[in-house]
Amino acid sequence: MSSDEEDQQQQQQEEEKPFAVERAKTGRAKCKKCKCPIEKGEIRIAKYVTSFFSDGKLMPAWHHVTCLFDVFAKQRATTKKIDDPAEDVKGWEQLSDDDRKVILDKLEAFEKSFPAKGAKKTTSPGKAASSSNSSGKTVKKNLDRKKVETDDKEKDKEKDKERKSKIPSKDDSFREFRRICSNVADVDAYTDKTAIIKRMFTKGSLGDGFKGDIVLWCKLLLPGAVKRIYNLQSKQLIKLFARLLLQDEDAMLEHLEQGDVAETISVFFENSAAVSPCAASVLTIQDVDLFLENLSRLTKEEEQIQHFRSILDKCTANDLKMIVRLIKHDLRINAGPKHILEGLHADAYKAFQMSRDLEAVVRRFLPNLEDKPHASSSPLSRKKVAISLMTPVLPMLAEACTSVEMAMRKCPNGMLSEVKYDGERVQVHKCGNDFRYFSRSLKPVLPHKVNLFKDYIVQAFPDGDDLILDSEVLMVDNETGQPLPFGTLGIHKKAEFKNANVCLFVFDCLYYNSEILIDKSMLERRNILKDRMTEIPNRIMLSEVHEVHDPRDLAERIVQVLKLGLEGLVLKDIDSKYEPGKRHWLKVKKDYLCGGAMADSADLVVLGAWYGTGNKGGILSVFLMGCYDERHGKWLTVTKVHTGHDDATLALLQDQLDMVKIGKDAEKLPSWLLAKKPMVPDFVARDPKKQPVWEITGAEFTNQGVHTADGISIRFPRVTRIRHDKDWSTATTLNELRRLFQKKPESADFDRLFGTLADVKDVSKRKKLPDSANTSPRKNESVKTASWDAPSTSSKVKEEPMDVKKEVKRIPLSEETRKRQKGDECDDGSSDKVRSEKKKAKVKRDIKDEMKDFPSTRFKKEERSEIKREREDCIDHFASGTEGSFESSFDASVFDSDTEDIKYNNVLQDMRVSLAPDFDTSRRKDARRMLKTLGATIVTPTNGHDLTATHVIHTRAEIPSSAVLGDFTDFPRTAKHVNVSWLEETAARSRRQNEVRHAVQLTGDYCDCPCTHR
Repeated sequence: MSSDEEDQQQQQQEEEKPFAVERAKTGRAKCKKCKCPIEKGEIRIAKYVTSFFSDGKLMPAWHHVTCLFDVFAKQRATTKKIDDPAEDVKGWEQLSDDDRKVILDKLEAFEKSFPAKGAKKTTSPGKAASSSNSSGKTVKKNLDRKKVETDDKEKDKEKDKERKSKIPSKDDSFREFRRICSNVADVDAYTDKTAIIKRMFTKGSLGDGFKGDIVLWCKLLLPGAVKRIYNLQSKQLIKLFARLLLQDEDAMLEHLEQGDVAETISVFFENSAAVSPCAASVLTIQDVDLFLENLSRLTKEEEQIQHFRSILDKCTANDLKMIVRLIKHDLRINAGPKHILEGLHADAYKAFQMSRDLEAVVRRFLPNLEDKPHASSSPLSRKKVAISLMTPVLPMLAEACTSVEMAMRKCPNGMLSEVKYDGERVQVHKCGNDFRYFSRSLKPVLPHKVNLFKDYIVQAFPDGDDLILDSEVLMVDNETGQPLPFGTLGIHKKAEFKNANVCLFVFDCLYYNSEILIDKSMLERRNILKDRMTEIPNRIMLSEVHEVHDPRDLAERIVQVLKLGLEGLVLKDIDSKYEPGKRHWLKVKKDYLCGGAMADSADLVVLGAWYGTGNKGGILSVFLMGCYDERHGKWLTVTKVHTGHDDATLALLQDQLDMVKIGKDAEKLPSWLLAKKPMVPDFVARDPKKQPVWEITGAEFTNQGVHTADGISIRFPRVTRIRHDKDWSTATTLNELRRLFQKKPESADFDRLFGTLADVKDVSKRKKLPDSANTSPRKNESVKTASWDAPSTSSKVKEEPMDVKKEVKRIPLSEETRKRQKGDECDDGSSDKVRSEKKKAKVKRDIKDEMKDFPSTRFKKEERSEIKREREDCIDHFASGTEGSFESSFDASVFDSDTEDIKYNNVLQDMRVSLAPDFDTSRRKDARRMLKTLGATIVTPTNGHDLTATHVIHTRAEIPSSAVLGDFTDFPRTAKHVNVSWLEETAARSRRQNEVRHAVQLTGDYCDCPCTHR
């Protein structure tokens, strides 16, 4: 018999099996008995039934395991049941031993409870012979099953013995775990948090060496890194514990408005008459881990209640609080993988970024705990920091790029400008014929988005036996080859775009045929892709890139992509390595450029609000914004916003906003407001016509069906200004919002972008590398062999011939500039020398006045001389009329002699300002000079001042959590983090500017939700 015939026969035998079992793949299927969803990853078992949609074919009717045996208990004895899983259940061989044991235990319990149901039918004499022939098989099956059960019991006993042998008296107690979490939460500095973890893992709780289970400690300290799925949201937990503790559910929900469900449950546990907390904690971390593992397998409410009841007698109130926080994947200690893993070993976090397998990383570094510490650059250390195939790698990210000058400064060797595709980031792993796809958050990608790529990747990389690709998945129009908008990848949306394909745009390669490529330069990695990859139109494509060395070329590229309505560009230094988790690429978007002046914005009215979570629990911190429909006299929802207000403003808003609580009850919505169910807030405005108007700015206007203003919404919204000069009647209406939404991308104002090109040219000349550095053989070869200006056959940005000089020439001058030019023309009799002397005299007077405020004993001699030199540079700088090297051009004309009444030295006299570490030497000098001229006190570790800064100035628009917790831990959390554009505009306008408009977005562990500054 041929192999094909054998496979066909085996497949036919499998199809004839009446039952099937597997782990749920998506979590969308519902149990046929209880009608509840079968959660993703849970064991599900099916009985094959006749399909209503096809003649004679069978389809699986999926059940929870418990539900299927409940069905067996109610059906007739003659109806088919599971007699032997190996013979009756398809997929039995693929199950793990633990999963098999679950089903065998259920089967054994069923046969004991319902012997008549499990008994065989009595056979007639004519069938006795055939029955006797099969009896041997039945006996063999039963013996095999008993053998499996015996083996499983022996394994469980061994596991229990192993677990008990690992439990020391102190280091693995849950009370000690809580103590460490409390200590970590009480300190703010990154180094202090790491030191606490390192001290515990080194000395232990008694100071005689750590004897606990470090792997389990790390898993519990980082519940978000290895997430168990419980599907227990805050309200479900309240419902369960209201029944367990015999407490009023409404009262618990009201307490939950404070934002911490763990605190709520703990408080009501202490006051419960039904269950009393334990006097002292007796739990170990092993007990808690086993409890959580079993909880993740339960889906029914009754089973969950029984499971919680089994541990309540052993819990103190604080124990239960921490268990609930573990269930919520948030210990509220403001510490992430970097804090914990660097407490284990200096290189453990780097290894975790490469391979997100927490247990494997911790075990890899365990032996080094007892060794002498070694440098992170040692050969032994480097061997441990490596990526591995089929394990997701933390993706490299991009920081916001606010100007052409910033891009040229960050990428002095040249850059690849790549179209920023508005799709979904996907990391592709191929090992032989095995494929895995991971999202940006390192979760498996939904199959319907990537299941077609398996065959195409093999064609695109014919010699690629194993590889890791970084890519973007999006829909592409088959006729035009252009990408479709964000959100069209959904399984239902794909039906609306029948003339489009799901396409994989590959932009980086991390691993190819057993070779790790992350230490190679961007240009080398790109060349590998270009040489090894065969593009398959509209299926597997190379991302479109251009090599850029000139600022004018970059400005032209930005204008091209923005006019076509694309999201923007990603800029990558041609010499850069692939650094997992680092934000060293640059992303250029319309709302990042020119201080946000090119972003889309609308003046909207506050219609409602939600309670915040985490640190903002119990206060209104998320707001529903909307507009007025003049035709129908209704208020419509546009967006919800939670970014843009500092803590002081939020505190004022609690009293200023006149709100009525409705508790997300759609039936309590007032008649004047049209809102869909997901947008029903906790509070609505008592009278929308008395509510404030806020300027809401975002990346772009988009169409989302969840909002009632024709579905129009704002992507990535933030509050940029409170419009005290407007009320509801002058705010943006529905008709105005429609016009803003229909506004074409090419109508955007690019004047500011082109207006700074002259300054960028000067900066690029100053930053230009020596000829020897620019003429390396590798670079020369890359220029010859890789023609980046000839785009690939991917979805191309249409080349629009543009003469940048003509474009700049067409830019209309601002009214202020025209006035200044007119004044200069009227005063053409005065020479440049005279005007320069006037500027020098004016600045000298200001500096002289400023120096009076500084006692001579306050500074050392060398510090005074340094300040003197900087002030002389400042005089020459302003007198010459140059604009400096700020990102947004500084208007030196404000120092003209015609502005005698301006007192620069007191504009920021009450400010204590620090410069962030991301300033380079020349920009730091310019910024310090400007701050001194404006009268600010510069707070640095070297001038003797305490670190009590009121403002921290950055060159970036967004700061990742790693930078906040690493570089900025010494800055007060109350300091306002602003972009350098705040300083520039303050100097240009000679008065302090609103910090909110220039706020830097701090992300990640600095706070519980994205906010502008703290």
